Amino acid sequence: MVERVLRAPSQYWMLIVLWIRSALAYPASFVLMLVSSTLVTVTDFIAVLMIFSHISSFGGFSLGEMALLYATASTALGVADLFTGSIERVGERIRTGSFDSYLIRPVPAFLQAAADGFALRRLGRPLQATTVLVLALMNVDIDWTVARGIVLIGSLIAGSVIFGTLFVLGAAFQFISIDSAELANSVTYGGQAMAQFPLTIFGKEIVRAVTFVVPIAFVNYYPVLFLLGKPAPLGLPSWIGLLSPLVAVAMAAVASLAWRGGLRRYRSTGS
Repeated sequence: MVERVLRAPSQYWMLIVLWIRSALAYPASFVLMLVSSTLVTVTDFIAVLMIFSHISSFGGFSLGEMALLYATASTALGVADLFTGSIERVGERIRTGSFDSYLIRPVPAFLQAAADGFALRRLGRPLQATTVLVLALMNVDIDWTVARGIVLIGSLIAGSVIFGTLFVLGAAFQFISIDSAELANSVTYGGQAMAQFPLTIFGKEIVRAVTFVVPIAFVNYYPVLFLLGKPAPLGLPSWIGLLSPLVAVAMAAVASLAWRGGLRRYRSTGS
């Protein structure tokens, strides 16, 4: 078991290298797709800029603070989508029976599903979000300490893991529902769209749901509140953002169990 875990990173890397080489075989096409994906994600932030063309504060957040929310949420989703987003295609393979090929190869089915069709063009989102993040940090007044620096970096990693686990949970659900990729997308991409705004603009029930049910608030909202020194909603302690890594670990454990349960349930199509 330990040996399989240690081999997993190198196996995954070998799989994605094959897809990267395939994409770079046509460099002009790759560059155009990367630029187009970057420009598409830029429109998300343009919507934020349009909001602040009429107001100076939104939900208690200034433009710089909103940019920080947007950048952290988009970076986390972009990294998760890059490395695990392909797993949402598992429903199609289950429906056609081609998932069987994953089970007869000497590489874990999860790694094959996550690397399937690895698209380097998805770098567009995290690259654009990282640019916004740098600009936001230059325009936000944060009393920087070593602890806050660790929280920022840790939240980006934990947020990526949380979004990644949501991709995996959505894929695991498709072992039961077969074709529910769009439902999973409503949680992942929809969650990112929600996370780029202050949660205080939503009702308390929604805030509770994204805190205790689908913990999207731990992707960036609570860590950003800690960085900015703002109080947490629902009477929660201000240090709740420090729990993001623990939430990520818990979500990873749940996603692992769900994926294994889906594999045990899989019965192929008989074709």
